[in-house]
Amino acid sequence: MHVLPALSATLLAVVVSTTGALAAETRLGLAAPLSGDFATLGEQMRSGAALAAENGRDAALEIADDQCSADGGRAAAQQFVEAEVSVAVGFLCIDSIEAALPVLKDAGIPVVTTGVRVDSLTERRNKTGWPVFRLAPRAAEQLQAAQTYLIRRWSDEHIAIIDDGTIYGRELAEGFRLAAEQAGLNPVFTDTFRPQLDNQIALAGRLRKAGATHVLAGGDRSDIAILGRDAAELDYGLTIAGGETLRAADNDVALAPGTLMIGLPEWADLADPQAVEVMRKSGVVPEGYILPTYAAVETALQAVRSATSPEMTVATALQDGAFATVLGEVRFDDMGDWQGNPYRLFEFDGETFRQVTE
Repeated sequence: MHVLPALSATLLAVVVSTTGALAAETRLGLAAPLSGDFATLGEQMRSGAALAAENGRDAALEIADDQCSADGGRAAAQQFVEAEVSVAVGFLCIDSIEAALPVLKDAGIPVVTTGVRVDSLTERRNKTGWPVFRLAPRAAEQLQAAQTYLIRRWSDEHIAIIDDGTIYGRELAEGFRLAAEQAGLNPVFTDTFRPQLDNQIALAGRLRKAGATHVLAGGDRSDIAILGRDAAELDYGLTIAGGETLRAADNDVALAPGTLMIGLPEWADLADPQAVEVMRKSGVVPEGYILPTYAAVETALQAVRSATSPEMTVATALQDGAFATVLGEVRFDDMGDWQGNPYRLFEFDGETFRQVTE
């Protein structure tokens, strides 16, 4: 992944505001893993937040390294309380945000997270009272999209459902199986396959014997690529669909053209083209967490400026408002999740995934 190589002088002025060098009317907290295994992603978050704060009016950042850990999350939250930030954004890992939220709740500081997908984070909001809003997609939304796009397209096909035995693979496969059966689409074959083999000829043979023409595979890119190769060697026309793990790089076996993926669009494809061009001219490659964190800061700033009375707190503004961002309009549902499902259906053309239009 590319990380912002250098910050402009103005951007540096925003970043040094973490030491109090820059006075500002609106102060936002950014929690990101700036050390450890996820530091590259944390730097993307810092770059996106700094760019958005630079473009915001009277905005400054209080930046904390949450280390993707519970201790780091609590420390970041306490840092934000002491700095009297109006909103916190960021957080990549569930451990850090779960440790931070009780502290932030007591201080009345809402959070707009850009990285945590665990469904329970917002599902528990009514019980916990945590003031959390999410720009990251929920984990369950990928399964919902698979049901939406594939069950309709495969209604007259002989389908199979397989998984690699991992939690991710099993949940995707089992959820899809239940939805398919409820729609009257009964699979002709289900199985848990052994992953990381040099070939999947035996699996391809069992699928062909069962009469399957289309298969949903809960597994990683390497195993799905090997299955596609081996089906082709058997002269077996099998359509394979998988989840967003298919966006990983090829190993020794290339993914078969025609492979379907339920995944997220590239953020740059959804973003305002003018904003993306400005970033590129500044030396920023708008990938990874740069654009979502930029949008989170835009959302937070608009919410702060909408909170103009005791009845209209920042959290209330976030819940009730509509916010214009680089990624389009942001509205939150009753649980605090970004309304709408961002997952789409893509088809691999031999070089890249292209979105399938209905």
